[in-house]
Amino acid sequence: MHWLNIVHLAQRRPSSPSYANVPPLDAHPAPSRPAHGLEPPALANPGVHYQRCLAQLRSKDKAIERNIYLQQLKHADEHMFYKLVVENMAELTPLIYTPTVGDACLQFSANYRRPEGMFISIKDKGKIGQVLRNWPRREDARISVVTDGSRILGLGDLGVNGMPISIGKLSLYVAGAGIRPASTLPICLDLGTNNTKFLEDPLYLGLRQKRVSDKEMDEFMDEFMREMRATFPKLLIQFEDFSTDHAFHYLDRFRHQYPLFNDDIQGTGAVVLSGFLNAAQLSSEASGRPLSDHRILFLGSGSAGVGVGMQLMSFFTLVAGLSPEEARSRIYYIDSQGLITADRPGLAEHKKFFARTDCPPLKDLVDIIGYVKPTALLGLSTIKNAFTRDVIEAMTALNERPIVFPLSNPVALSECEFGDAVSWSGGRVIFASGSPFAPVTYGGQEHVAGQGNNMYVFPGLGLGAILARVSSITDSMVEAASLALAHSLTPDERAAGLIYPRLERIREISVGIAAGVVREAQKRGVDGHKALRAMSEPELRTWVEGKMWSPMI
Repeated sequence: MHWLNIVHLAQRRPSSPSYANVPPLDAHPAPSRPAHGLEPPALANPGVHYQRCLAQLRSKDKAIERNIYLQQLKHADEHMFYKLVVENMAELTPLIYTPTVGDACLQFSANYRRPEGMFISIKDKGKIGQVLRNWPRREDARISVVTDGSRILGLGDLGVNGMPISIGKLSLYVAGAGIRPASTLPICLDLGTNNTKFLEDPLYLGLRQKRVSDKEMDEFMDEFMREMRATFPKLLIQFEDFSTDHAFHYLDRFRHQYPLFNDDIQGTGAVVLSGFLNAAQLSSEASGRPLSDHRILFLGSGSAGVGVGMQLMSFFTLVAGLSPEEARSRIYYIDSQGLITADRPGLAEHKKFFARTDCPPLKDLVDIIGYVKPTALLGLSTIKNAFTRDVIEAMTALNERPIVFPLSNPVALSECEFGDAVSWSGGRVIFASGSPFAPVTYGGQEHVAGQGNNMYVFPGLGLGAILARVSSITDSMVEAASLALAHSLTPDERAAGLIYPRLERIREISVGIAAGVVREAQKRGVDGHKALRAMSEPELRTWVEGKMWSPMI
């Protein structure tokens, strides 16, 4: 896989005219100024206004207030909004996405100010195409994030209050990969909600009815996807925060008909695989044990948890050299009833692949750790503080450098605090979380938490898919994105013991991921832009970078 080293290649501008017919992603007009006399004279200095906006943002003392300010700024001055985000990535991404987006969703109906994106409801069934054609930028649309609000982060069924998830994610596509703002389309599907609190809330913006049956939802989704293709023929679709069963069901139902992926299943799996690749190498270096000896224990078996497990099988097959069956035997799952075994009555379909046939039905997490002897413990359970001191100490007793990834979002639902994990492991833990944690000092040394944030992967994956004009997103393309991310660490980041690169480099990282995705699409024959096949690796990387939109401030 020679393309894995593309992030280190020299940049060179291609000279061939054969690529001139590709419309640039940065074809977006510069912001216009009001006529003379209609604004203060000093406002013409964008640098000063940038500092003014940043000061206004930082004057807010609550994260949700900063989120609201940023959303209003995006509507008032899109270029300034993205300038702030791009230049202050580590500070602002937690405000426009996790963890603050959780509060933005919970308060969406109460804080609503103006429309953004599209709301397609079950009442539109039979005329979805007519509704979709109301979108004013149909020709520009290249990427849509679609949610039905049924499983927002770890917060549950929020109905149309899930719309900030689609909006926030698309803002990260723009900031992290330079996809044009005008080409993004947030969509929330309103199929009802089973959240009684919202149904009784007079301010709730969605339909006041329970969720429709699976049969009616299937009919709705079939029509929706068919009309999306007809209305937006160049559109890549990302499914987001569907309930576990529906997430797997609709990914399987549509992935071979349309260019789409599910970020909870595939994106989460890709970013965790990337971090695990680097963490496993650090752990094996400390223990002297081969990579094939790793064992992974999951707490949580929803769509994200199982999706991560499916992706981590690639670690054992590609890196450790095991067969698929051997890879599966290294992965264990725990749900609310304990260790998942195949003989359990009524086992959910999506849990069967990793169900054990050779384990006792243990329930206590510490007992399970003692039995399985994992090198890595991953949490996608949304159970706050599930990784107790006893749990971390049990992992540390088994491993010179235990891998602990509490990945549940937001922070309020994280299985473990970073400071606790460092202290309880004696500073030996290799840690990554779903939401950001501040660095901690232990034993006179600063420890930096890794963040297994999907933002590392999905912007570059989307950019590559759009530029290659793919007909579908293959598993190998997601895997290519993951491996490109794993190989994107700089020598300084490796020397610091990081397992993920610094977020400030996200645009550089996205270029490498996008180029890797394009190459893998070509290998699988799902690329529609055949001219890119003639480019060398340096030419492709430079061409991708040249297509990225940037704010004009």
